[in-house]
Amino acid sequence: MFARGSFCMNANTSRRLGKMNLSAADRCCAFEAPVLNRFLPPVLILEFMFGLMGNVVALWMFVFHMDSWQPNAVYLTHLAVADSVVLFCLPFRADYYRRGQDWLYGDVPCRVLLFLLAANRAAGIFFLTAVAVDRYLKIVHPGNRINRMGLGYALWVSLGLWGLIFLATGYLLANEHFFYNGNRTQCESFNICMGFSPLSTWHNAFYVLQFFLPTAIVAFCTTRIAWQLRVRTLDKKGKIKRAVQFVAAVALIFITCFFPSTVSRIAVWILKVWYDECRYFEEANLAFYTSVCFTYFNSVLNPVVYYFSSPAFSGTFNKLLNKLLRRRGDGTQTGATEDGVVTVDGGRD
Repeated sequence: MFARGSFCMNANTSRRLGKMNLSAADRCCAFEAPVLNRFLPPVLILEFMFGLMGNVVALWMFVFHMDSWQPNAVYLTHLAVADSVVLFCLPFRADYYRRGQDWLYGDVPCRVLLFLLAANRAAGIFFLTAVAVDRYLKIVHPGNRINRMGLGYALWVSLGLWGLIFLATGYLLANEHFFYNGNRTQCESFNICMGFSPLSTWHNAFYVLQFFLPTAIVAFCTTRIAWQLRVRTLDKKGKIKRAVQFVAAVALIFITCFFPSTVSRIAVWILKVWYDECRYFEEANLAFYTSVCFTYFNSVLNPVVYYFSSPAFSGTFNKLLNKLLRRRGDGTQTGATEDGVVTVDGGRD
């Protein structure tokens, strides 16, 4: 087991160990976390199972059964892809915690896994925000020329968001993320290391910014759409009310899934200003890795958001569900007829 509050070293530091003293930035904390090792694996596997079912159904509907495509459907399709990628990473994280935070799959898979988790977590936030902004523009500024740009514009926005996400997280592919302690190898991008290196500072800053900035945008969109619902006496087909409910759901997901880990990360940052001993970080470290688990729950909830995002998606889903139930009902009726011999007067022998 890791020694509680002990210092560990990353891979680059271990190579320099005989040549120089450890700098502050090279000293990283490792903690015993039996609670995480017991609690996280089953939770991550459940998130993987339920999230994958919802997102596979959503992608199947987007690709094969959407009658009409709108910009919000483009953003939601990219969101479903990002969620699916995150979900496929979860079994590896579950195995990592099941082994007591010991990574067995080598350097390159560690880099790729941490990059995919960071990039697609950001994608989940950015594309939800894009849908909220799309709803805001269509309700509050229906005459804006952006609303007339169609699918081509939405595709360019999506490519731009992916490019921004790669620029913000691509550095995770360039460096090792191993931290050795005893006979175990940690694979972490959020280890608590003393000092403030440029990359670790950006890593923490982006984690915080990717929550607060989109949340502010979504809160603004929610307020403006809700005000529009109040001042308009006529809401054809409940369009504005549905938009308010959708954007409010996005805001609720942000607060539920991303707020706890963001606050705990800020707490670690503040503690680093005051202390340089591992024992002061133990509770904050436990809070962060516990709350990170909630960020993946976002991928489970998003398919529910898709249903309420537009009449096109909910209508298509209801149509397919009714068709499936009708077919199942016909099969049951046929099977009942074949099982028993029906007489002319409707009786059964």
